[in-house]
Amino acid sequence: METKQHDSLFRKYVKVVMVVVLYWVVSIAMVFINKALLGDAKMGQSDAPLFVTWFQCVVSAIACLLVSRLTKLAPSLLSFPELGRIEPAIVKKVLPLSIIFVAMISTNNLCLKYLGVAFYYVGRSLTTVFNVIFTFFILGQKTSTAALVACGVIVGGFWLGVDQESVSGSLSITGVVFGVLASVFVSLNAIFTKKVILPALDGSVWKLSYYNNVLASLLFLPLMVGMGEGPAILSLVMGHAPAATTPTVFWGLMVLGGLFGFAIGYVTGLQIQVTSPLTHNISGTAKACTQTVLAMWWFQQHKTGLWWLSNWTVLLGSMGYTRVKQLEMRSQHVAAAEASREDTSDKNKDLNV
Repeated sequence: METKQHDSLFRKYVKVVMVVVLYWVVSIAMVFINKALLGDAKMGQSDAPLFVTWFQCVVSAIACLLVSRLTKLAPSLLSFPELGRIEPAIVKKVLPLSIIFVAMISTNNLCLKYLGVAFYYVGRSLTTVFNVIFTFFILGQKTSTAALVACGVIVGGFWLGVDQESVSGSLSITGVVFGVLASVFVSLNAIFTKKVILPALDGSVWKLSYYNNVLASLLFLPLMVGMGEGPAILSLVMGHAPAATTPTVFWGLMVLGGLFGFAIGYVTGLQIQVTSPLTHNISGTAKACTQTVLAMWWFQQHKTGLWWLSNWTVLLGSMGYTRVKQLEMRSQHVAAAEASREDTSDKNKDLNV
């Protein structure tokens, strides 16, 4: 009996480790693929960051449709909502969020383009801070002093990182601005997804992902024209890939980036399912640290001790905030359970009387 329990526990541990590793691989690979596609500020005639983002949305929408069809063929192996027809009533509800979604992924990719992978995490580290701000002003929910202190630590790490990038001569003001904007839109996306949109879609994250990617594919079209990406897109379509790659590699990475964009939604949900939201946040923080180290090695960069301190400050602030929120949720759960027991006890007394 003990042997069976031990084997069962061992399998559970193995499953958790495999899922966490899968999340890390998909997430880190997606960042490096996007960086390879987006390049830097000196891309010349092949510079079309919005086109790259648009293409990935198209691939993700097609992937949603394909998995939905496969679910019909093998329902015992796959679980996925039925997708296909776009319902105008749902479009009306989702469109405001899709606009935020477009702004989020655009600024996110532009931040990566101008800042690079190593500073990417710090560059958009203010997501937690803006989440606290918008939670107060939009939802009317106050934040504890301990959580605010953690946010202060994150802001301190962010400013130290910006200062050290400036000292080293590699600071991109454009990248920092896009990083701050990305943090704003990531926070808004999370709040509106949870409180407004998901209830209208029966809580289906995949249905929301499908609608977001379909609508984003349309919303990006005027943006690409307005930003003057037409000549660059034509150059890419005609087979003139960026200087650092070939057309075959470039388009292969474009498709792969879209598939990884689809996959990250699945592995994120899977990691939360087999662990917990707290463990997921800790895993994401540790992943960001690993991603930074890998970027330093891959791009052969060297940074000062204070630069590394800024990264660790942001990481510790993020973990501190996660821990504070976890303790608050636990205390709220205990209080709710005690209130429920007292209510049940009062009802039993009334019945006895």
